Amino acid sequence: MSRSRRPPDEGASPVPDRNTVAPRRADAARVTRAFGSLLRWALRRAPILLAVSVVLRLAWTLLSPNGMNFVDLHVYVDGSASLLDSDLYSYTYAEVTPDFPLPFTYPPFAALVFLPLHFLPFAVVAVAWQLATIAALYAVVRMTFTLLTGSAVLTPRRHGFVLLWTTVGVWSEPVRTTLDYGQVNVFLVALVMAAVSSPRWWVAGGLVGLAAGVKLTPAVTGLYFLARRQWKAAAFSALTFAGTVAVSFLLIGSEARQYFTTLFGDADRIGPVGSVWNQSLRGTISRILGYDVETGPIWIASVLVAAALAFAAWRAIGRDDALGTLVIVQLFGLLVSPISWSHHWVWLVPMAIWLLHGPYGRMLGTRVVAGFWLVSMLVGVPWVLSAFQESIWVIPRPAILAWLGAVDVIGVVAVLLWVIYAARVTRGSASRSPRPDPGPVR
Repeated sequence: MSRSRRPPDEGASPVPDRNTVAPRRADAARVTRAFGSLLRWALRRAPILLAVSVVLRLAWTLLSPNGMNFVDLHVYVDGSASLLDSDLYSYTYAEVTPDFPLPFTYPPFAALVFLPLHFLPFAVVAVAWQLATIAALYAVVRMTFTLLTGSAVLTPRRHGFVLLWTTVGVWSEPVRTTLDYGQVNVFLVALVMAAVSSPRWWVAGGLVGLAAGVKLTPAVTGLYFLARRQWKAAAFSALTFAGTVAVSFLLIGSEARQYFTTLFGDADRIGPVGSVWNQSLRGTISRILGYDVETGPIWIASVLVAAALAFAAWRAIGRDDALGTLVIVQLFGLLVSPISWSHHWVWLVPMAIWLLHGPYGRMLGTRVVAGFWLVSMLVGVPWVLSAFQESIWVIPRPAILAWLGAVDVIGVVAVLLWVIYAARVTRGSASRSPRPDPGPVR
């Protein structure tokens, strides 16, 4: 009598077929080896890849029909020159933007900083601005790795990563549009990175205060100083910013009074809040609801949620993670600012480096989140969607476009939620393991 084989219990996991598992593992190993070979090839040729990127970028600037528009650089140069006529905040630039004449929206101290550029040929300023922006991006990436590793010494392999990330950064949407417009964002990020990298509180606070004097957005870095308990740096950054205001009142009093009494905080003057180029919470929610939520209850509630997520993420990673703390603070600032144009999001480059090379870089979820951001940055989702918006001034739009236009806000929420989870998992694994986690290979 033959024994009948008992059927497996319902819901029980079937025993893997070795003939199926082995090929899958072999395929995964081949993909890993191929990626490793490609990465080693790229690291060896990183200087050449960056040089080619710079040449291509300059060729685009000099040879494409709109490559030398530099609308924001015109605002800096020509707008600051209007100081000579005491007419700074009446100036607009509309030569290539007739639907939106661009005003000078920066603090008056910025006009004093930019004024010397007016005495140089604009073409010379424009090309030099491009090269200096790329050099500043390299400095940002290098300082990011320094913050990440705690060492200013770069091994050849790590310097290869710095060059590769600079190459990628040049073609990311935030830097790409910064170069297109002649924007100041990369310089401001470099100032903040230099500030938080300095061991001297007066240098750290002074650089952040000066950056905020040129453009208000770097002022959020004060939260970084508070989170790190760098009380002197926080206080000195506020004092330095106050100094820029005092200098403005002393040298160009009428413009300073106009800015700080009438124009300060006027988001409508900065630009169309509902445009897809505005990737802040206010812009995103306004597009989804079909009207400008302004700074009412809906916006306040969203800011509170963002603050709670950012605080939870910071608590999860710990105060010792300087780069992680800085990234979280800057992402929070981008969310809560009334206007966060896509070229303001240069902080995505340090964020991607922190995700992939930081303490959670070996986790699959980290690579998925970082991959989402890399694709989004290189494609330029807001840039693609801008072709489908009827006008930069029209807020209501089809739901699919409104939700796709939430790409940066959704991405930041994904980063914060993942970091909260990954930090707790990593901490739990470390407490159960007798050996410390060696960390990612850098």
